[in-house]
Amino acid sequence: MTSNGKLLSKEKLKYRILFFMLFICLLSSSAMLLKAQEKTIPSINTVGSKAMPSCITPYEKNPFNMPQLYYPVFPENSVNIRDKGAMENKPITVLVNQLISVISKKGGGKLIIPKGKWVSGRIVLKSNVNLYLEAGSEIEFSDNPTDYLPSVFTTHEGIEIMGAGAFIYACGENNIAITGKGHIYGPAMDTPMRKISNSVALIENRFPKKIGERIFDGMEGRHFFAPKVISPINCNNVLIEGITIERCLFWNINPTYCENVIIRGVTVNSKGIPSGDGIDITCCKNVLVEYCTMNCGDDCYALKGGRNGDGMRVGRPTENVIIRHCLAMDGHGGITTGSETAGGIRNVYSNGCMFDGTQIGIRFKTRRPRSGVTEKLYYENFKMTNVRDAFTWDLLGSKQFMGELADRLPLRPITELTPEVKDIHIKDFVIESAKRLIMANGIPELPFNHVVIESGTINTKELIPVMNDFINFTMRNLSIKTDHNVINIIDGQNLLLDNIGFIIPKNKLYINVQGEKVKNIKVRNIQPDIEIKVKKDNNM
Repeated sequence: MTSNGKLLSKEKLKYRILFFMLFICLLSSSAMLLKAQEKTIPSINTVGSKAMPSCITPYEKNPFNMPQLYYPVFPENSVNIRDKGAMENKPITVLVNQLISVISKKGGGKLIIPKGKWVSGRIVLKSNVNLYLEAGSEIEFSDNPTDYLPSVFTTHEGIEIMGAGAFIYACGENNIAITGKGHIYGPAMDTPMRKISNSVALIENRFPKKIGERIFDGMEGRHFFAPKVISPINCNNVLIEGITIERCLFWNINPTYCENVIIRGVTVNSKGIPSGDGIDITCCKNVLVEYCTMNCGDDCYALKGGRNGDGMRVGRPTENVIIRHCLAMDGHGGITTGSETAGGIRNVYSNGCMFDGTQIGIRFKTRRPRSGVTEKLYYENFKMTNVRDAFTWDLLGSKQFMGELADRLPLRPITELTPEVKDIHIKDFVIESAKRLIMANGIPELPFNHVVIESGTINTKELIPVMNDFINFTMRNLSIKTDHNVINIIDGQNLLLDNIGFIIPKNKLYINVQGEKVKNIKVRNIQPDIEIKVKKDNNM
C-alpha cells in the first residue's frame, strides 16, 4: 500500500512537472508571439521622415513580383549656384535651368542649392542631374503665370493638357533626383493665384481638341491651372528624398507615366490647402514610397490611373507600388486609390504605416464614368489612431460633382466606362480609435468584390453604418470593441463574420439587410456567445 502510494505520488509528481513545463512553454510561446506582433505593428517612432534609415532595405515579402529599386548614380561633378553668381531674393530661374542643361550635357552631376533664401520660376530637370537642396536652403516659387512659360506637356487630374507643369518639372528624362534637407515653398497664402479655379470640369468639355490645343497657360484670356510642386512625366529612374514641402498651390508630388521611382524621407505640410494632395502616383510602374510624413489638405498618399475617356485612351496603369513605414496625419485619406482609375491600379502593397488623425485611413474611390480595374491591393501591419473612418469604399461620389450618377439607382448599363474594384487584402493591424469601422457605397450594377479583413484589433464607436453593393466580403480573426451594435447592408452577397471577439452593447449584434440581391449573410465562431439578430426589410 505504502509502496503503491509512493509510486502513485511519484507518477503524479512526474505528470505535474511535465504539465508545468508544458504550461511554461505555452506561456513563453504566447509571449514570443505577442512580441512578434508588437514588432510588426508600427509606432510613431518607427514611421515617417524622422525615422528614415540611411539606405533602402530590400523588400522581400511583397505579394507580387517587382524588381529591387536602387539609387540612381551620378558623376562626381558638383556645381554650387552661389559660385555661379546666384544671389538670394533675386530670381534664379534662368541661371539654374542653364546650369542644369550644362551639367546634363557634360554627362551629369549635382547642382547644389546652398543655404539661403531663393526665389524661382519653373525649374526643369534634365537627365543625370541631382538637384541638391542643402540644409537651410529655401526656394520660394513664383505666383506669376509668366514664370511658367512656355506651357509644357502635363496632366491635370488625369487628363493630358499643356500647362504650367510644376515648380520642378521634367519630361522624358532618365536618372534624375531632388535630394537634400532643404525646403520648397509655394507662393504666399494670400496670393491671387490661390483663388483661380482648378476644377477639372474646365478641361472635360474640351476633349475634342488635340492635346496641343488644350492650353491652360493664363495667356490671351486662357485659363490657368496652378502648377504642382514636383512632377516628372515620362521619366525613368527618379529619386526624391529628404526634402520638405510647404504651401503648395495644388498637388505636391506627382510622378506621371514614370518607371522606377523612389520617394523617401519626404515631409509635406499642406494642411488646409484645397487639393493639397501629398504624394499622387499616376500611371507609374515600380514605385517605392517609404518613411514619408504627410500632413495634407487632401489625400496623403494616392494611387491614380488616368481619368475617364482620356485615361482609357492612354491606357497606362499604376502598378507595382510599395508604400512602407509612412506616416499619414491630417488629410482626407491616408492611402487612397482613385478616384482617377481609367488605366487601372494594381499590385499595391502597404506595410508598416501609421494613420494618426487622418479623416479616412484606407480609402477606395472611383466613379461610374471613371473606368478601369482596381485590384490586387494589400495592406499589412498598420496602426490607426483618431480616424473618422477606418475603411471606406466611395465608388459613387457626391451629387455635387457627379449629379444623377451619384444616385445608387436606377442600375446603369455596364459599359467600358464602368469601373471595377476587387481583390483587397487587409491584415495584421490595430485601430486604436475610429468613429466608424466601415463605410461602403459600391456600384450596384458592378459590386466591389473579394475583400478579406483579418487579424486585427479594433476600437470603434460605430461598427458598419453603411455597407452597400458588394460580393464576397470576409471579416475574420478580429477583436472588436464598439459602442454601437448595428450593421446595415443593402444588396450585399456572401458576407462572412468568422472568429470575432466582440465587446458590444448588451451583447447583441443587429444586422439589418435590405434588397432583392441580399444573400448568404453568415456569422460563426463569435465570442462571447452574443445574440445575433438579422432583420430583412425591403422598405428600409
